[in-house]
Amino acid sequence: MDRLDREILGVLQEDARISYRDLGVRVGLSANAAADRVRRLRKDGVIRGFTVIVDPAADTRTGLVVFIDVTLRMDTTNETFERAVLTLPGITEVVHVTGGHDYLVRATAADTASLDTLLRRLKREAGVAHSNTRVALRAAPGP
Repeated sequence: MDRLDREILGVLQEDARISYRDLGVRVGLSANAAADRVRRLRKDGVIRGFTVIVDPAADTRTGLVVFIDVTLRMDTTNETFERAVLTLPGITEVVHVTGGHDYLVRATAADTASLDTLLRRLKREAGVAHSNTRVALRAAPGP
């Protein structure tokens, strides 16, 4: 990956729907050359996908958006946890982190009763020893 690839990634992170023509103009390439580089970055696994970021306040179906700091039981491996947690409903992101906890889990729950069920299942089915949950109140406007 070279400087141009990093520039392309930066532009795509700002606007994944940009046309190849406009992308090329931004990084100094033709539309075809920009498209070729994006295709190569996708083929090589650098770009894993394109997504839409929805403002949680605008999506009334999700209910609560929560961030759960997770500490695993001593007998739970990372691989076991990752396999188990991804089968649970509402899990949207799982990140292995440094610091006082092992993972940061982002999830949605319809209400507090659903959140309680999710937390109980994390402990029972995914090998979680301790958790600390924060509820998102609102998201700051994006750039």
